[in-house]
Amino acid sequence: MIRIVLALLVLAVSGASAQELRGHGGPVRAAAVSADGATALTGSFDQSAILWDLSRGSAIRVLRVHQGAVNAAVAVNGIGFATGGEDGRIALWRGDATEPPKVVDGHKGPVAALAVSPEGGHLASASWDGTVRVTALADGTARVLEGHHGPVNGVAFVPGGAVVSSGYDATLRFWPADGGAPLIVSTPAPLNGVVAAPDGEIAVAAADGRLRLFGPDGSQRAEIAIGETPLIALAISPDGATIAAGGLRGQVALIDRRTRTIRATLVGPGLPVWSLAFLPDGRQLLSGGADRLVRRWNAVTGEHVGAVVPRAGEDALAAFQGERGAQVFRACAACHTLTPADGNRAGPTLHGLFGRRIATAPGYAYSEALKGMDLVWSKDTVAKLFEIGPSAYTPGTRMPEQTIGSAEDRQALVDWLEKVTR
Repeated sequence: MIRIVLALLVLAVSGASAQELRGHGGPVRAAAVSADGATALTGSFDQSAILWDLSRGSAIRVLRVHQGAVNAAVAVNGIGFATGGEDGRIALWRGDATEPPKVVDGHKGPVAALAVSPEGGHLASASWDGTVRVTALADGTARVLEGHHGPVNGVAFVPGGAVVSSGYDATLRFWPADGGAPLIVSTPAPLNGVVAAPDGEIAVAAADGRLRLFGPDGSQRAEIAIGETPLIALAISPDGATIAAGGLRGQVALIDRRTRTIRATLVGPGLPVWSLAFLPDGRQLLSGGADRLVRRWNAVTGEHVGAVVPRAGEDALAAFQGERGAQVFRACAACHTLTPADGNRAGPTLHGLFGRRIATAPGYAYSEALKGMDLVWSKDTVAKLFEIGPSAYTPGTRMPEQTIGSAEDRQALVDWLEKVTR
């Protein structure tokens, strides 16, 4: 991930633009709001978290402890905030401290999501190491929930103390509070974030652009089509009335949970929306995305608070309608661009990929493990990456684990990439 030192001048936001929070040097991956609505904390691919004064729209301080992207954030009553990082660690931030009073280790892969139990005593964390950990905040003891096959992307507490998790393996898992065996529900597509309403209903965002709603018994109650691209951000208002779901193209759908309808669509700049967080009254929403900004929205009307935001840009893959390689690439578009003008995102640009030695794209900070590899990208090596998976083919990578089982799809992808990345 790109390591960028933030200048204090960048963090000084004037009152006129106070509803658009500027300061991160990379995509905003995580967002959380305090219970009183006075402060928010955001985390970024730039390896920092920023604590914001929402009344003034200005940064209070930059928080640094993670070695890698800050992927998750949650408000913790009585403490402040917690952040989860690519380094597998969870940091607890209290009051105005510039250093976390406590850092929780345990995960062996990036932390993707965090949740706090209703009584505030436990913190659940989902990780790409395939596990969920439920940590007691009082003494640090942890219960490890194992069973997912691949990255776990979402976690939430259900009223009563049970935990629900969502994974890349396309399963939703309900873990009883008493430690019994989980209820496993299979779905048609890989899953990203998951949230739980006060009445126990669960919403999960899927890679097929659908929001699915389940009862606490695992029964599916509804399916709402948001778009054709993956949903990668999810939040629910404190009263459970409204769900916000964000995707790759910058749109955020506000769903009325009672009627199962989309009440409004927030239209951003056409870049992925990675994070969403409601203010306590449920009438305002923060969104953070690939353009490095945090925006504030009226969650009732769907209007942007403050300056008008440019409308969504064109779909970069629209020109390749009908090409199988482009369709396969859609799963990669959240993290990789194809042209030098678009630059790096969570992953390096793929422009000039073929013939390039691994870990040499300009301006991208690679892991030491990748820098030491003797590998040149070609159609054969890219196909092999997706045949056996990034972790096996390029150990030490930060790339999410994924494979393409069809040899025809792998060939279509590399043929298309060779054409469009020159």
